[in-house]
Formats: sequence, structure tokens, C-alpha cells
Amino acid sequence: MKKIVKILSYSFVLFVLIILGIVIYIKNFMPNVGEAEELVIERTQERLTRGTYLAHHVMLCMDCHAQRDWSVFSGPPIPGSEGSGGEVFNQDFGFPGSFHARNLTPDAIGHWTDGELFRAITAGVSKDGHALFPVMPYLNYGKMDEEDIKSVIVYIRSLNPISNQLPDSKPDFPMSLIVNTLPQKPSFAKMPNKSDKIAYGAYLLNAAACNDCHTKQEKGKVVGEYLAGGFEFKFPDGSILRSPNITMHSSGIGGWTSPYFVQRFKSFDPQSHALPVVSDNGFQTVMPWSMYAGMEPEDLEAIFAYLQSVEPVNNLVDRFSPRS
Repeated sequence: MKKIVKILSYSFVLFVLIILGIVIYIKNFMPNVGEAEELVIERTQERLTRGTYLAHHVMLCMDCHAQRDWSVFSGPPIPGSEGSGGEVFNQDFGFPGSFHARNLTPDAIGHWTDGELFRAITAGVSKDGHALFPVMPYLNYGKMDEEDIKSVIVYIRSLNPISNQLPDSKPDFPMSLIVNTLPQKPSFAKMPNKSDKIAYGAYLLNAAACNDCHTKQEKGKVVGEYLAGGFEFKFPDGSILRSPNITMHSSGIGGWTSPYFVQRFKSFDPQSHALPVVSDNGFQTVMPWSMYAGMEPEDLEAIFAYLQSVEPVNNLVDRFSPRS
């Protein structure tokens, strides 16, 4: 009996030491995606134009890294705040901690090198080497065309400097440890030819990170089926928004056509349509319709073509629950 107790005691100590070793390794030696590349990106008008389009209408950097006017439908960015950061993603939205979109203007990142920005956007590691939680979907951006990432960096460099001091992001335990394991080395892919609508649409959907909201997650973990909706967003007034199913099932967008899909987005273009003011306890959405509305029609058509290739999922979502 004593021998068994002794063996169990040794086994327990060994187990604790292994766990302790893993924790020490994760805490002190991860993330390990490598050093930032020595990179100097040439500032060209072509890159600036492409980067502006991506940052405002596809990747939507200027959605999160700005302040949004929640008195208006879809919370469009407040003019003049673009790039200054401020959006908060916390436990109310199902995130394992409180994460703040950083100030991207030269006031905050002017001392970053192009290589450090490139690594942060595509691999999830900050200038000082700490891991970023993928609220910014760097796992998606690391699958894009390198030229598109460089174009976004050229655009970011063009922003007017805005002073905006923000709190540090704080992941909850155990995410405060797990986050170190999330960054990955990028696996870039060339942008498909636009004539291949499905492949090009898949590229754009990845860049737009539609999956992040339209696939149900809880505390950063995917728990729903791909693009079948159900991700909950809790507004400060107590109302709850749930992302819709965007697969081609009848419970999703199976009855939509490509022209309707495009027009749905274009109907929220603030250049031609005034966005409605949201009444007290009225339906609000985190979907940045006014920004996606600026996407080129052929790009929206390609996304729809890709969605038509996705396995339909039967999941009827109760979109909105007003505060009780």
C-alpha cells in the first residue's frame, strides 16, 4: 500500500512539474512566429488607393479602429475618428476579456517599422513581442496576398495623427495564458483572378472576416456551424443581437439572388441614403453596413457566388431580443 501511495505521489509531482513547465514555456517562450521582417514598403498611389479601399470597405480596419455613432443604424464611424481606435470588445460580446482597438494613427504607431506592422497584422505579435488576441483577425489576414497587406500599411501611414490614449487590453484567465499560443506564421496566397468568382469571393470573405460574426462563438471558441449565424452581441441597454445565418438554406439567405444581395448592401450607402436614427430600444446591429456598402459590385457578386458554394445549414436565428 505504501508503495502505491509513493508511486501516486511521484506521479502527481511529475504531473505538476510537467504542467508547470508547459506554463513557463508558453508564458516566456511564446509566441514564436519569428522576428519582424526588415521591411520598407514603397509608398505608391496604387497602394494607397488599394489600401484605402480595403481598410474602409473590405477588411474594415476603420470600423474597429474608430469611434462609432451608435445613435445611427449600424453604428457608422464618427467622421474624423478614423484610425484613432476606441472600440471595446468585452465579455458582453462573448469575448474572454476586455480588448480595445488600438490607435493606428502616426501619433501612436509612428515609431513602428513597416516590418513590425506587417507582423502584427499577419501574425498577431505586437512591436514589443506580446501576443494579440485575434479580435483583429490576423489569422485571416495571414492568408491574404502580401501586396494587399502592404497596401493597407501604406494607407495607415497616410492617416492624420490623432492623440488618443487607450487602456491596455486585458484577457481573462486562462485566455491570458492561451493567447500566447494563438499567433501563427502567415501562409500567404495570391489574390485569385476575378474571373474565378468563387475563389475570388472566398478570398474577399476571408479578408472581410465574415466568419468571425456569422459563425457562433463563445469566449473565443467556435461552437456553431460555418456561417450559420447565432453569435450573440449584448448592447448596453440589455437588448441582444444575433448574427443571421448567411448560408443558402431557406432559414438563411437561400431565397436571395445576386442582384438582391448587392442591392441590400448598396441600400446602406451613406453617400446616397441617409442612415436611420435608432429609436429607444429599437433594432440595432453591429454589422457595419455603411462601410461594406462601398464595396465594388463585382466584389459583392463574388462573395455571393462563394456563399452559394457553401454547405447550406438549417439554423433559423431569432435576430433581435429587445431589452425586457
